[in-house]
Amino acid sequence: MPSRLWRDGDFRRLWAGQTASQLGEHTTLVVLPLLAVLTLDAGAGQLGALRAVGQAPILLLALLAGAWVDRWRARTVMVLTDGARAVALGAAALAGLFGLLGLPALFVVAFTVGALSVLFDVAYQASLVRMVRRDQLVQGNSALEGSRSAAQIGGPALGGALVSLLSAPVATASGALFFAASFVSLRRIRGSEAAPERVAPAGEHPERAAGVRHRIHEGLRFVAGNPWLRAVCLASAAFQLFFAATMTVYLLFLPRELHLTGAAIGLALAATGPGALLGSVLAARLPGRFGHGRVLLSAAALGNGALLCVPALHGSSAATVLVLLAVNFVFGTFSQLVNVTLMSVRQAVTPDGMQGRAAATITFVGMGLTPLGSLLGGLLAQEWALRAALLVTAAGMMLSPAVMAASPLARLGRSPAWDGGPRHDVRHRAAREPDHREHPRTDNRPSAPACQRTQPRDGESEAPPGDSGHPSPASRRAGTDGEVSPPAPEEQP
Repeated sequence: MPSRLWRDGDFRRLWAGQTASQLGEHTTLVVLPLLAVLTLDAGAGQLGALRAVGQAPILLLALLAGAWVDRWRARTVMVLTDGARAVALGAAALAGLFGLLGLPALFVVAFTVGALSVLFDVAYQASLVRMVRRDQLVQGNSALEGSRSAAQIGGPALGGALVSLLSAPVATASGALFFAASFVSLRRIRGSEAAPERVAPAGEHPERAAGVRHRIHEGLRFVAGNPWLRAVCLASAAFQLFFAATMTVYLLFLPRELHLTGAAIGLALAATGPGALLGSVLAARLPGRFGHGRVLLSAAALGNGALLCVPALHGSSAATVLVLLAVNFVFGTFSQLVNVTLMSVRQAVTPDGMQGRAAATITFVGMGLTPLGSLLGGLLAQEWALRAALLVTAAGMMLSPAVMAASPLARLGRSPAWDGGPRHDVRHRAAREPDHREHPRTDNRPSAPACQRTQPRDGESEAPPGDSGHPSPASRRAGTDGEVSPPAPEEQP
């Protein structure tokens, strides 16, 4: 990470708090089911219901979380949610220690922690944009996503170790301590954060922003109307649909076709974790060197394409396990590289007042297709041979890079339009005198880059009448290699 970003004390506190919070979240994902099984003697059906209750807030609350985060300060949301998660898990740990915890109460705790996690995840993505310059987004996301990847590796292992060495209630208390540490770190962020400004479509009265339902609709319209965000959303949806289908067949293929043991399967799957760490590191360097578009397309094709090697494997030899380790490592590396790069693009083209809703909308669309993908994978595995089903679902994952290739994302260059310049600050723009010469077009509709005229124009985002104070979003850099940069986000005074 560039040293100048490390020297920012507020960013260090955000990174430390987010790291502790992610460790608490991924530790809890293992500890709560073990608490149900070991302490409350939960059966398989009850355990499945507990996991479903903890995951339900992603679909139920993601869009609401985006609307709420865009009305509040991101740091306030993160502090409150981690404080509440610490209290919820601490109460569950105490009740478990004294024999007062029952399954209904544990269901409430699981749903509460899941709902607060949705709020925190949307808020921390919005907080980075409000804290650092836009030319530092890739490096900042690389650091935050790297710690998240480390938590995904270390959290479950730590949770399992604490349960085996101590007890399930004590392990639950450790999750509360992680959230408490995050609470303290985030509280120490000193920089003041202005309340996010609302971004309204053209001709709309500002008072209509009060309704949460309208704000959700506004976020959906914004993502659908922006060609870059629309492409990110479609590529994410295609990936999540076929990745869920692939993993359903994959987890049947390894033990039934390759006859691998549980330990070998776990070892193979664990290789994605170190790969994700490497992908986070690469995301801080490669887009600025080779271009965001080239990195997105090549990384998505290589990462998703690596899974096409799995149906060709036979037997349970050491060579098979080594190939699976290599495939999962490559997939983890390049999928994380795509994830961080797409997140940085999304943050850079989205105004501060729309960050939460944009993140929540894309998450909702992508994760909303996951159950359908799982059903598709199960149906194909039941009707076809496992090898053929895995080949088809893995091939379907190539739809995601195909969507990127047909979108404006493919033409993003090395030096985005926001590099080297100040962030577009709402407060600064409000003090500037409008210069209507910057917007000679009466409808204020941004022009698509010349190389992207083939993209749909019916949903392009609009700016309110009279919005000015920065160059038109159609301004861009076109290099000799045909690369372009997305427009700077339109922030409203």
